[in-house]
Amino acid sequence: MRKINALSPDFVCFTGDLVEETRHLPEALELLAGIKSPLYGVPGNHDYWSRAPWAGIARCLTGTGGAWLLDQQQVTADGRFSIIGITCRSASQPVPETSAATRSILLMHYPAWAKRLPPRQFDLLLAGHSHGGQVWIPFYGPVYVPFGVDEYVRGLFHTEAGPLYVNPGIGWFPWPIRFNCRPELTVFDL
Repeated sequence: MRKINALSPDFVCFTGDLVEETRHLPEALELLAGIKSPLYGVPGNHDYWSRAPWAGIARCLTGTGGAWLLDQQQVTADGRFSIIGITCRSASQPVPETSAATRSILLMHYPAWAKRLPPRQFDLLLAGHSHGGQVWIPFYGPVYVPFGVDEYVRGLFHTEAGPLYVNPGIGWFPWPIRFNCRPELTVFDL
């Protein structure tokens, strides 16, 4: 949180998997509440599996000036960006409409869903889920990636829907190891 606050971003985006177990949710929310920029986020599959209560997460993100986006969009306070959040419950969910007067940023959990998006252009798509492969063997690549990733393991990709960035995140699952896959906070200048 200190690193994020030191960067003083206009807003922060979170692409899911806040907790594996709900007993860790109060601590996670306390940390997120310390972010001094609006925080926008979407749930990941582990948030669903843990049955984390959305109301507390929504209050925390709203308290930062951002929002917990469940198949909806919100325009930033300065009116420059539409942040669209799609849940990972169904790839066939319609994507909320955005204003042509704003730059559009789509938050989603599963990177492979970029292939299922309607043929429209977003200024930026952000996803997570892959943990960057966690164990990355030089000249080979990741040892294991979860479902919903396809070739979008980590980094910047060009898709029909717009540029997609897959952040390797800061955590791990199911093994407590990362090799040649550093945790990352990514900064974009749009």
